[in-house]
Amino acid sequence: MTAGAAALAALLLTLPASAHQQRLLLGRSVEGRRIDAVELGDRHAGKRLLVVGCIHGNECAGLAIVRALERLPTPAGVDLWVIENLNPDGYAAASRQNAHGIDLNRNFPWAWRPLSGIYDSGPRPLSEPESRIAYHLILRVRPRISIWFHQHERLVDESGGDIGVERRFAALVGLPLKRLPREPGSAVGWENHRLPGTTGFVVELPGGSLSAAAAAGYARAVLALARAEKPRSLARGRA
Repeated sequence: MTAGAAALAALLLTLPASAHQQRLLLGRSVEGRRIDAVELGDRHAGKRLLVVGCIHGNECAGLAIVRALERLPTPAGVDLWVIENLNPDGYAAASRQNAHGIDLNRNFPWAWRPLSGIYDSGPRPLSEPESRIAYHLILRVRPRISIWFHQHERLVDESGGDIGVERRFAALVGLPLKRLPREPGSAVGWENHRLPGTTGFVVELPGGSLSAAAAAGYARAVLALARAEKPRSLARGRA
């Protein structure tokens, strides 16, 4: 276990079991901006979910959804984690990539390969602090479902996990379920490979910003999906 993973594990263990909402500094971006997670609900619940509002800095309509989730009551028996913004430097620069010019969604270990240009995958897997932050959190929390918001294709991607979960969410939000190309080094590709039995999937939101009502609708769909999911304990394997 790396020093960063050990520090995160120690911080997670200090969280109060009964906390409805707890904000945790996971680390910092290339340029030193905070990357926080917020835990909502019961940290001992068998239903664990993760929602990531933004990984590409110019595709951040999902920020409104995770902020709406933080305002809504979390259903009983659910441990919901949200990362508002995994790429704050890219967001500040209105750039897809992080401050190193790396596409974070090509920087995860599964099927990683060298890419250049707009999809620059970095010099090696997990070369970027932002990718490592998500990697360590996911291996500690081991969410049953992870939802990663992107733009601008207006669909739910059949991302390689449980298609029933993806289909259910697509129905809840009124978007078509389609299969996009499997990209090397993607976050959901790594999750679905590394944590068998879990489902990480991409939701491509429409272009532009979401209205408050639309963001709240997506947030309620996340909570409805959480309520419908059967609790399951995942063995904590080797990182």
